[in-house]
Formats: sequence, C-alpha cells, structure tokens
Amino acid sequence: MSDLKKLCSGLPLDPLPPNRGRDPNVPHAPIRTPNLTAEEERLALRNALRYFPPCHHATLAPEFAQELRQYGHIYMYRFCPTLQLRAYPIDQYPCRTRQAASIMLMIMNNLDPAVAQFPQELVTYGGNGQVFSNWAQFCLVMHYLSEMTEEQTLVMYSGHPMGLFPSLPSSPRAIITNGMVIPNYSSRDQYEKMFALGASMYGQMTAGSYCYIGPQGIVHGTMLTVLNAGRRYLGTDDLRGRVFVTSGLGGMSGAQAKAAVISGCIGVIAEVDEVPLRKRHEQGWLMEVTSSLDQCIKRIRDARSSKTPLSMGYHGNIVDLWERLLLEYERTGELLVDLGSDQTSLHNPFNGGYYPVSLSFRQANQLMATDAGRFRSTVQESLRRQIKAINKLSDAGMFFWDYGNAFLLEAQRAGADVKKVDGLATEFRYPSYVQHIMGDIFSLGFGPFRWVCTSGDPKDLAVTDGIATSVLEEISVSVSDRIKQQYKDNHRWIKEAGKHKMVVGSQARILYSDQKGRVSIALAINQAVADGRVSAPVVISRDHHDVSGTDSPFRETSNVYDGSAFCADMAVQNFVGDAFRGATWVSLHNGGGVGWGEVMNGGFGLLLDGTADAAKRASLMLNWDVSNGVARRCWSGNVNAYETIQRTMEENRQLCVTMPFPVQDEHVLDRALQG
Repeated sequence: MSDLKKLCSGLPLDPLPPNRGRDPNVPHAPIRTPNLTAEEERLALRNALRYFPPCHHATLAPEFAQELRQYGHIYMYRFCPTLQLRAYPIDQYPCRTRQAASIMLMIMNNLDPAVAQFPQELVTYGGNGQVFSNWAQFCLVMHYLSEMTEEQTLVMYSGHPMGLFPSLPSSPRAIITNGMVIPNYSSRDQYEKMFALGASMYGQMTAGSYCYIGPQGIVHGTMLTVLNAGRRYLGTDDLRGRVFVTSGLGGMSGAQAKAAVISGCIGVIAEVDEVPLRKRHEQGWLMEVTSSLDQCIKRIRDARSSKTPLSMGYHGNIVDLWERLLLEYERTGELLVDLGSDQTSLHNPFNGGYYPVSLSFRQANQLMATDAGRFRSTVQESLRRQIKAINKLSDAGMFFWDYGNAFLLEAQRAGADVKKVDGLATEFRYPSYVQHIMGDIFSLGFGPFRWVCTSGDPKDLAVTDGIATSVLEEISVSVSDRIKQQYKDNHRWIKEAGKHKMVVGSQARILYSDQKGRVSIALAINQAVADGRVSAPVVISRDHHDVSGTDSPFRETSNVYDGSAFCADMAVQNFVGDAFRGATWVSLHNGGGVGWGEVMNGGFGLLLDGTADAAKRASLMLNWDVSNGVARRCWSGNVNAYETIQRTMEENRQLCVTMPFPVQDEHVLDRALQG
C-alpha cells in the first residue's frame, strides 16, 4: 500500500499508532486558556472520544484529558501522520474523481510544515487559523474524499466531517462552514470554550477553506498596498529612499519584508519571536536582521541616503522601535519614517497575537497561561504606548494606516487615542487600508485571484504565468487609464514573483484582477490544460479578502457608508451563489482577518480540467463572484462601483442590477427633517 493510500484509509485503529506527543522540532501554538468548568472538561473529553470505538476509550481518554489541561485543546497528537504532508501531484491521490483529489492536494498544502505556522496544531496562519480541530477529523476527511463519487458532497461543520451526502454532478464536492455561531453568542470568550469542546472552529479565511498558498498572496497584496499608499500619501510611484515601518513576520505578516523590496522602499519590520524572524531571513525575504535599535537607525539612514531597497528585521518589540523613531525626531528634527502600519495578529490579542512591550517573549507566554487578566491589562497598556508614539510621528508627517488586523479596534478598546472626531462607527483617527488605499480597487472589481498547478511542476506555473501576462496585455488595450494602471502593477508583479521565488508549498500564483481579467485568464488556462500545454488540471480560487467574499466593517467593507457595513448579506449570498454556479467547493466563515465575531467571509475552489463543462462553470461563477460585490458597493453609493457595474451590464445583457439614485440636493433632507 502506498503512503498516500494508507493516509487515506481512515482512522488507524488496529493497532493504534504510538503516541509520540508533540514534535519539539516544529513551532507550536500558544497554550489556550478556555477556562472550562469541571463539567465542560468532561463534555470536551466525551466529544473527542466520539470518533473512536469504546474499546479504545480507556487508552485515549487519559492522554486527551492531559492535552486539554496542558494545551487548552484536544489536538489528538497520536494521530498526526508520520508521512510528510505537502501538495503531492494530483495523480498520486487515491480517488474516484479528480475534483476530490484537488481538495486533498489543497488540504495537504495547508498543513505542509513549510507553509503552516503551527503544523501539529493544524494551524495554517494567523496564530489560530485552523484547517481542522483535531487529527481524527483530518484522517476522516482524507478517507471520505478518497471514496467520494461525483454524485456525493462532503459536508463540513467547523472542521468536523458530517459525512458524504448524495448530490448532483453539478453540485460542489464539499460544503464547508466554520464558526457559524448564533450572533448573540459569538464572543471571543465563548469561542474559546466552543473550540475546546470541539463544537466550533476558527478557520481564519483560507486556512479552513483549504485555499492558502503560502505568504505569496499577502506579499502581492502588501506590494499593491504600499505602491498605492505611495501614490496617495507621497504623490509618487518612486519609493526609493522611502521608509515603511511595521511589525510582524509570521504566516501572513512575513510578507511585508519581501513586498517592501519589490516596491522599492526600505522596510523595517519588528518581530518578537526569533523563530519566524530567522525563517524569513533564511528564506531570503529579510535581507538583514538585528536586535540593536542603534543599528536599525544607522541602516535606515544609510539606505535613505543611498536610496537602496532594504528589508530589515528588528528582533524586538514594535513599541520600542516606534518610541526610538520618535526620540530621533525629537532630538534631531529628522523624520526617519514615511509610511507606517502594523500586522500583529490583533484579531487574537490575548492569546499570542500581540506581545506587550514590558515583557520578554518568554515572560509574556508564561503570563498568558497563568494570569489571563493581568496579561490582558499589560497588552492594553502596550497598545496605548504604541499609539502615543504613532500619533506624535503622524503629527510630524508620517502616514499611518490600519492593515485590517483589528489594530485600531483593539487600541480603541484599550483606551488609546484613536478616535476620529465626528467619525462613523467604522472610522478611526487613521484610515484602514481599505478605506484609503484598496477600497477603490475593490470597487473597480479588482481582487486577489489565484491558481494552483496540481501537477506540482514549476514548468506548468511558468506557462500559466505567461498566459496571464498575455491576457492582461490583450485586454488592457481597451480600458480606462485607472484600470490600465492596475493591470500594469500586476504585470510587474508576475515578473517580480518569478524572480523573487515566491512559491512556498504548492506551485501557485496570485494576482489582482477584475471580472473580465479573471474570466479571461481562467478560460485561457482551461484551454491550455485541454491542449496539453499545461500537464494537469489547475485549481482556481481567491482570498476571501476580496470584492464580494467578505463583510467586515473594519476592513473589507469599511468604505461602505450607507449604514450596511455591519450587514453580512453579501458574503452569504456569495457563498450560496458560487455553490450553484459551478464551484468545486465553497466555504463560509465567521471570523478571519479582524477576528471572531467581527466578520463573515467565504471562498471557493474550482477545478479547471480542460473540459467544456469546466469552462462554463468558471465563466458563470467568476462573473457572479465579482459582480455581486460591485453591485453591493454601487448601491452603497460608491462612484467607481457604479461605473463598473454599469459597464458590466452593457457587456452582459442578462445582468440587470438595481441602480441607486443619489440625493443631489442636501437641502431636500434638511427641509424634510426640519418640518
């Protein structure tokens, strides 16, 4: 029996695999503190044992109880496979349909130790973005997928495989929901209990939907953000000699170093954890590493003077770095930072997402596990100090934005001075990057479209890169200058991505494209599979962080000002619409980016196998997947979205969108309300 066939044979029960515990050679998730009662601990244990016949309960119950008390969750380490998990080529998976094999490939990529942040805890990125809740679920899912036919659908409840259910060949092969909790009970504290009980799960965005492609995706998005920030705030495309200061070098935030260099600027990124910092340096994403603030300041001055692109990791706390930059300004009058942001995991501030300045990394982890209340207070004091320094540097001329990681939201909750005078509920002293930078791009229909070559062959990726480049060049001839600029940025990206070795894990690529570009690229790739230029099927997908996929009032929909920013109809409609228009699998999540209870988001995967059916599915589904969000943004009053959906209706007579009539005379409202 091959290793993959054995992996897909179900839970190994006869005999049970040896309990090897946690692997000391890989990073591990912070200890969780669900604060279960004795009765809840009993329930968590009972729930975990449901996966196993009673003859094994006496063996498994004590070790599961130990995991729960020692780590705050039952991960079932005994069942963590010994086979190296990675995106093996699609033809190596035992299956009855290639659609199922494509899902297996994407799951394996999410759990690849080269990709995943905490592989043994099944966390792909973001500190707590789970693929599954435990290893029993992984074993069952791989088995179900290997047995599935094209008249079955795998139903996933927050990591738990409910089973295979009869469906149509045109139906999705998997329907995934994560964290679908009744709204009044969707609090952070209740989540910790529900996760410990095995009742719910936080899938982040592309962790629990099996669509993560490594940090490449966020490199691209960050590059576009920095380029467009330069245009908006600094009035230039040329970022040489400009300094961008931020924090975080983990699964997502680690992209900032590479994005800074590709953009041409000087990126200085603080990180308290030496493991990801060293990992980014070894990958070549960080050019330099230092734990000295004096060296940081010296290298900033050197690189500014020579206008040399630089990515430097500061091994220390971001608050210390901000305060030192402020001290330099107060001493010399020299402002050493032009652009600033933050990518610490503040969707998870009290469980390893943010480390306070007054404690060492080790001290913080100890306090987190032993005195949650004191740790919370220490985090909030650190946030207040951080904002105080940022405010003073901003007053001196630095431009700062929130990166959609709940930084300003948590700073506000901590009592920091981030309030915007006369601002709406979604506005702070500083804009989110969606409000000022990427929101207009979303309203034009542009967002993070991606594909994965299931052969695992870099040659196939090179062919698809060439196809995408040719498509963008062809369709850019007849578009407005603004859209042409976006195509130009993405053409530059594809060239730079190959040069900078962006692939980690699966052979994947991402670019930002609008509706026309996505459909055209998908159809061209499908044709290349059909005629053999690409040797195996290709999975297309996107980040949930997109035009239509996410309702998030402090990020993706923070520039929606008609009062509907806190409504989630768009994301839910997108999930449902993708499902019956041809997606191979779909997902809908509570949480992602800014955290549990703060956002609803969904995604899809679609297998391009070179058939006419795949072309039809791709065209129908991708057109909907973009137009849904543009229509919603148009209705909210966005001018770019109005023009975009108007043009789309002219190109597709079957599309008929309700268009808004804006109030042209504000005095009409004044008179009506005064009367």
